[in-house]
Amino acid sequence: MNPSDFPLFADENIHPDVVAYLRESGFDITSIAERGEFGVTDEYILLKASEGGRIVLTHDSDFGGLALFGTNFVGIIYLRPGHIRPEFTIQILKAIFERDLEVSPPFLLVAERRTSDTVKIRIRQF
Repeated sequence: MNPSDFPLFADENIHPDVVAYLRESGFDITSIAERGEFGVTDEYILLKASEGGRIVLTHDSDFGGLALFGTNFVGIIYLRPGHIRPEFTIQILKAIFERDLEVSPPFLLVAERRTSDTVKIRIRQF
């Protein structure tokens, strides 16, 4: 499956404009911020995402550690660098979803924007 085939669960560090863009683009996305659950643990986010068959969208590198230590999850998309203008994050997401990537749960996808038009993508299957 392509990462774009999965419903998404946005961590609270994903800007609301990014969530709105994805929703307007036809993605099934829910946001921890929209649920009003600020300050919850990363483990809680993975649990809620997993219960809904969703992949976590985040700027938080801690999720990679959780994936390595056997926490149950469907998938994680970790966007680097984080906490940048929403337009920057949207460009990274476009690069991910436009590529013919194959993933199967559980997976960790790391997308790093290196230059204005280059995004490096790494995928680890568990």
